[in-house]
Amino acid sequence: MGTRLSDSEQYAHLWGTPELTALFDERARLQSWLDILVGLARAQAGLGMIPAAAAEQIATNARAESLDLEYVAEQTRLTSHSMLGLIRGLQQILPETAGQYVYVGATVQDVTDTWFALVMRDVGSAVWRDLRVIEESLLDLAQTHRDTLMAGRTHGQPGSPITFGFKVASWADEVRRHLDRLREGRPRWVVGQLAGAVGVLGFFEPRGLELRQAFCAELGVADPGISWLTSRDRIAEFAGVLTMIAGTLARIGNEVYELQRPEIGELREPTTPDTVGSITMPHKRNPEGSEHLDTLSRLIRANAAVLVEGMVVGHERDGRGWKAEWVALPEVCLLTGVALQVARRLTAGLVVDVEAMHAKA
Repeated sequence: MGTRLSDSEQYAHLWGTPELTALFDERARLQSWLDILVGLARAQAGLGMIPAAAAEQIATNARAESLDLEYVAEQTRLTSHSMLGLIRGLQQILPETAGQYVYVGATVQDVTDTWFALVMRDVGSAVWRDLRVIEESLLDLAQTHRDTLMAGRTHGQPGSPITFGFKVASWADEVRRHLDRLREGRPRWVVGQLAGAVGVLGFFEPRGLELRQAFCAELGVADPGISWLTSRDRIAEFAGVLTMIAGTLARIGNEVYELQRPEIGELREPTTPDTVGSITMPHKRNPEGSEHLDTLSRLIRANAAVLVEGMVVGHERDGRGWKAEWVALPEVCLLTGVALQVARRLTAGLVVDVEAMHAKA
């Protein structure tokens, strides 16, 4: 495993889910990049830009497990080029007749930005799925406790009575807006990138627009209409939606955290017989899940800020913004995935003490 605590066998479950970790795993990423190169070759072959036989040879051999990863890494360091190591690694396993047709006219961002479109598609689908489960749990809770009186609190102090169902309904309402945002944003985010050197597709004239359309169709993403090499709002918006989702989950977590305090005792997190609250204070039942939602939200906000910063870049290409995305966007996705899993468990098993609520209403 990696040198970061968040990658360790002991703690990795706190910072990523197996599903999303598999998506960002090095071999999975490389396979996605290879698939993009295959899509480009097939689109070019369809327009007669490269031989059809070469495109099929590229498609047949472009398998991450066939790559010599040490060679790919060595060539990346040797050339100081972000993609050349992979290109040479692929050419190494291709017949000589096909190697020269890999990556013809493309740039690093054509591959990595299109990969991000695929990432946003797949992560967005997982987020949607988990958020729908959370919404259902919240709606069930709201219905069950529509008449459960409790104290409404303002500025941290008891105010007028409300029902617990009312409180939970406000959480569900917020979750529904996030689902709407995911649905509305998907057509903006899941778009390919084929730009060439400065975005005008000059290398592919006079068939650049036709090629980009065919390339996007090969990969199942939409044509962007215009290159977005330095228009990073898509990445920032997607991360912004995940950040707001995490914020909502942290708000729910903070409510449970506060209302689980023994002097209030209105809610309790679900637990298992194996859970240990404290080694030195075994009487404690710590709100581990609730507070972790807050921790995750803080880290997501911090990484999302990097992605918003990436919107301010220069001219027709600027590596300062989009290379920072390579670190920040996966972090936002992985951390959000964990937050959703924690929130699913929390909302599905939340223990409500109706009598304690009535006593303080």
